[in-house]
Amino acid sequence: MENKFEQQLSQLDIRLTERQKEQFHQYYELLVEWNKVMNLTGITEYDEVNEKHFVDSLAIVKTVDMNQVNSVIDIGTGAGFPGLPLKIAFPHLKVVLLDSLKKRINFLDAVVEKLGLEDVETLHGRAEDFAKQTAYREQFDLCVSRAVANLSTLSEYCIPYIRVGGMFVSYKSGTVEDELKQSEKAVSLLGGKIEKTVKFQLPDTEIGRSFVKIKKISETRKKYPRKAGLPAKEPLS
Repeated sequence: MENKFEQQLSQLDIRLTERQKEQFHQYYELLVEWNKVMNLTGITEYDEVNEKHFVDSLAIVKTVDMNQVNSVIDIGTGAGFPGLPLKIAFPHLKVVLLDSLKKRINFLDAVVEKLGLEDVETLHGRAEDFAKQTAYREQFDLCVSRAVANLSTLSEYCIPYIRVGGMFVSYKSGTVEDELKQSEKAVSLLGGKIEKTVKFQLPDTEIGRSFVKIKKISETRKKYPRKAGLPAKEPLS
């Protein structure tokens, strides 16, 4: 008998092996355990974590064929969303998780070790700094972010990481029209093009989500991203 989590994933055409189900369960247990001593998430109830973190992270399959993606960087990953659920469900992925808070990176390292995940790198620092390094700049097929920031700011953090022909997908709540208009110039300056917005509800919920899919069409000029703090303080417009 499928549980609710498996039913919701089956609506996304995702079927997990027993090993993957076990990994998601271990991830949940670690999240709740570590959350007692540090603030990782306000959501700790089992079904809610499955729905609002795991299913939500994996819903990107509505806009990207993950089997065609080899490398992913997750900017502002927090407690590992969406990067770690993507890695569990699509084990072939090479995943980099970047966050500015060391405590969160310690948590992510513990999850990666406990779940026996390979080809996962955690980075402690700011998106603006790592984007200048040749090891990461324009190296990824896909950049994802569930971080809460306006799309202009997020684009400056994220687009420099993706190779020409790659994609940046921003996880947004339901209404994004104003943000899309305001970010068009920034996206273009950074070498990107807004390809489409996919709106949907999480399976079996009233939760509205939008994916903004940005394609990288030309190299990002060297001056972007600007120095740490500026993309948030003075978004490109």
